[in-house]
Amino acid sequence: MILRNKEYIVKKLNEILGTEYPIIQGGMANIAGGAFAAACSNAGALGVIATGAMREPGQLREEIRLCRERTDRPFGVNLMLLSPIAKELAQIITEERVPVVTTGAGNPGPYIRPWKEAGIKVIPVVAAAVLARRLERTGVDAIIAEGTESGGHVGEMTTMALVPQVIDAVNLPVIAAGGIADGRQMAAALALGACGVQIGTCLLVSRECPIHDSYKQALLKAKDSDTVVTGRSIGGPVRVLKNKMTREYLALEKRGATLEELEKMTLGGLRRAVLEGDMDTGSVMCGQVAGMLREIRPVRDILRDLWEQGLAVLEAANQEWR
Repeated sequence: MILRNKEYIVKKLNEILGTEYPIIQGGMANIAGGAFAAACSNAGALGVIATGAMREPGQLREEIRLCRERTDRPFGVNLMLLSPIAKELAQIITEERVPVVTTGAGNPGPYIRPWKEAGIKVIPVVAAAVLARRLERTGVDAIIAEGTESGGHVGEMTTMALVPQVIDAVNLPVIAAGGIADGRQMAAALALGACGVQIGTCLLVSRECPIHDSYKQALLKAKDSDTVVTGRSIGGPVRVLKNKMTREYLALEKRGATLEELEKMTLGGLRRAVLEGDMDTGSVMCGQVAGMLREIRPVRDILRDLWEQGLAVLEAANQEWR
């Protein structure tokens, strides 16, 4: 089955998108604006502007234009389809002819035709092979298969189990996401048949990332078991760093708290963590690879090491088992 996607394994994501590395920066709400997306694109990845926290459509146009002022390289926009202003944001993406759009939390079907007519590549994020198969029929250009190891909103399947099943399910390029922070994990993603990867958590500790320093320091101190998933009881699982808020939230879930009670606890939590450095009651979103982060470095160094070390791991494995 993997041979169906052989052309996409040979043709890496950087060749498909015109980037230096086969790496997409994840769309992180309240974090990935036009400036950060431009920094990631300039460093060789596909920088992505996140719309998840936008309340006014005009914000997106401003961020797109800011990104274009700071880079002449390909970039994208991540559209959260559950956003109350998704239709307006989708229209702006079309009008601005953004090179790439990634989508999550829904079906981008109604927007695909105008996006494709504007020359935009459409790459939805999925957490299950059945959704990937359904989206293939809508004419998308590629699929991001994101495992539960990732930060923020998550599914149930691990990256190791999900990626090969998505590859077998569709005849499209597949990008692996979730639990990727160093060359070993990059090599594993490529070995599974992915044409590239999407990363987020390891970029949070980049110099260019605009989050509060307390957020970065909390990630650097994190251990392997320091993340937890909240919101499973209400069908909205989110992976975050353990803190006072998560302990209280999980206790409420265990007691059978209502949706309103739980939403009240997390309201504005991500924004507080990102902008104010609230590590106690904020939502400190990150993936399980937070325990692997050791220092704050430039984005370019993070991307270069991820790719070059990934190739070195693959070469060493070939030599070892030849």
